[in-house]
Amino acid sequence: MRQRNNDLRAARPENTVSQQGNIRVDRGGIPLKDSEIIELYFARSESAIAETDGKYGTFCRGLAYSVLGNREDSEECVSDTYLKLWNVIPPERPDKFRAFIARIVRNTALNMLEKMSALKRGGRYTAVAYEELAESIPSPDSVERQTDDAELAALLDKFLRTLSGEKQMIFLKRYWYFCTVSEIAEQMHITEGKVKMSLRRTREKLREFLEKEGVQL
Repeated sequence: MRQRNNDLRAARPENTVSQQGNIRVDRGGIPLKDSEIIELYFARSESAIAETDGKYGTFCRGLAYSVLGNREDSEECVSDTYLKLWNVIPPERPDKFRAFIARIVRNTALNMLEKMSALKRGGRYTAVAYEELAESIPSPDSVERQTDDAELAALLDKFLRTLSGEKQMIFLKRYWYFCTVSEIAEQMHITEGKVKMSLRRTREKLREFLEKEGVQL
């Protein structure tokens, strides 16, 4: 898919205008309107992908990189996004094309991160991560535990919404995707010290939050 997209971009004439049915495809450097690009998808014109990449490629790669922290993985994510766009339009006709693309990029990137982190589950990464959280969440083996998993998950989701975007991402990368501190620092372009401080403060806030919600730790 990536090679196919590159071939499409390389083959684009610079200063010509072509017709796809009743759709005017501008090759003079001016991006098409979102509605015109969507019509290209409905016409099953391969130029739809090239036009999408020309207009939103940089945005997509930046969004993918913010989650994955790796340029090669980000390129793969964007290529997968274009394939998904091709498969869902039609029948979908998004009202807000940029937001529609962003949702697909983000979900694709998170799914990729989930697959990569799955290799770490059940090993030392998981054990270390849970050990760090031990004082901030109820023990799953405690006989005195009064909060079930569904309730705890809802509270954690509520707590995460109180965090800034950066703090939320650091927390999720560490305790959901089981990234190491050094991986988080590299992916987010911050120091390991900042990652550790953010995690420590967020764990403290989580403990305070759960106690206020009546959760017995």
